[in-house]
Amino acid sequence: MTPYEPSPDWRISQWFNTDELLNPGALRGYVVVVHAFQMLCPGCVSHGIPQAKAIHQAFPPNRVRVIGLHTVFEHHEAMGPTALKAFIHEYRLNFPIGIDEADPKGNPIPLTMQAYRLQGTPSLIILDKSGDIRLHHFGRMDDLRVGAVIGQLLTEGSESGSST
Repeated sequence: MTPYEPSPDWRISQWFNTDELLNPGALRGYVVVVHAFQMLCPGCVSHGIPQAKAIHQAFPPNRVRVIGLHTVFEHHEAMGPTALKAFIHEYRLNFPIGIDEADPKGNPIPLTMQAYRLQGTPSLIILDKSGDIRLHHFGRMDDLRVGAVIGQLLTEGSESGSST
């Protein structure tokens, strides 16, 4: 019984930097930090991407997983997989990044963006070890606040002697 919202599965058309088909259920036991971004989003490039890289470098990968969600809701033609691959290389991103699946009904808002009710990019979602959404934030969020949330979620369950 939890007061938190379970995380919907991600609808990803293509993954970069991983051979795994990742989804929240497969990442239970980890604190999961999802950074939703677009390549042509100034806030994503100036803050979201650097924050995701810093989190990926600062926390052990056996406890915290960083996932990039390239969720394109505008300028679709300019931000395809080939451009994203070059972007990932240029910005030296080495955490898994998935391309949010386009809506087959023609809605310009991709499926994962719809499922998570994202308002735009950059957006930050943090899941606890059970896969529940514990933070859902649109726009820039201070690094210290993000680190505090991750730290809190890492210690949950530790107080009772659990080793998760």
